[in-house]
Amino acid sequence: MVTEIFKGLTFSSDEVMILNSVFHKETHKKGTILLNIGDKVDVQYYIQSGYLRSFYIDLQGKEYTVQFGYNDWWISDYTAFFSTSKSIMTIEVLRDAILYRISKEDKEFLYSKIPKVETFFRIKLERAFAAFQKRILASLSQSATERYTNFIKAFPNIEQNLKNYHIASYLGITTESLSRIRKELSNN
Repeated sequence: MVTEIFKGLTFSSDEVMILNSVFHKETHKKGTILLNIGDKVDVQYYIQSGYLRSFYIDLQGKEYTVQFGYNDWWISDYTAFFSTSKSIMTIEVLRDAILYRISKEDKEFLYSKIPKVETFFRIKLERAFAAFQKRILASLSQSATERYTNFIKAFPNIEQNLKNYHIASYLGITTESLSRIRKELSNN
């Protein structure tokens, strides 16, 4: 049910009808690409279940995982979503997923009809911005081992659902470095 997206909020029956009219439930199989580099971005996704990642590919073809998304997370190429630019990232389904899609236009409509939803999204956006800022600072100031241990603490059950190269690219290290770090930590 769409109202599960908005934990802590209650809605009238009219508001539930509005929510149901703007959110579109989708199921996607592992390996599905939801967004490619260069696409127009006018939607974002709420992840009811499954695992996704957004990633960037540099001119040499190296992948950089920017975000993982799983149960109760939101994902999009936000640089493009909040501007008129084309996508600079790809979004891939890593594990079969059930998603709710909402367009930018429908989101604006929702804000005008149900103001508490705009507050909900503002708070989510503030938290996401703070998390991204912490991640940038960590990548600038922490060792690879510190970044890995903090990743495991922050996402304790995610590791078994991801490929090693996805984790390594998120941490900004090679898969060989990730293996070495895991080995060193298991010996301690």
